[in-house]
Amino acid sequence: MAKAIPEVMRELEARIAELGYELVEVEWAGSRQRPILRIRVDRPEGQPSGVTLDDCAKVSRGLEPWLDELEQIPERYVLEVSSPGVDRPLVRPSDYRRFAGEQVAVKGSQLLAGRARRLEGELLGLEADEQGRECVQLKLPGGDEVSVPLEEVSGGHVIYKWS
Repeated sequence: MAKAIPEVMRELEARIAELGYELVEVEWAGSRQRPILRIRVDRPEGQPSGVTLDDCAKVSRGLEPWLDELEQIPERYVLEVSSPGVDRPLVRPSDYRRFAGEQVAVKGSQLLAGRARRLEGELLGLEADEQGRECVQLKLPGGDEVSVPLEEVSGGHVIYKWS
């Protein structure tokens, strides 16, 4: 699973959904001797927000027997289940729809919308452009609205505003 096997990822996502959560991210870390499987989960859209320690434990206990039986998973591994945190990553196209109205940051390896490699602003959503590409719609702090093809975005996250 170090190189995410699509069938395993689909099954992982389905098992997390059966437990009442949605998969946000999967990451392999650590070393060969001590691999770490990091899974970030969230509550599905429409449910109360916030993932608790009990939620993480529930997901961990629900996944461990299945993961222990997978040939693709090293025999000795550490499973870490956590919430997406206050700076929730935007991973899937549905995330860019779900978090419309929130302040976000998106980054790319090239200039985005001809401005910078990192843009911050209010997420207006995701819309198709003339070529049919999905584009992230942002309202920048100065009021300009820009459209960035999702394929040019290498990452994004919600910006938490401390009160």
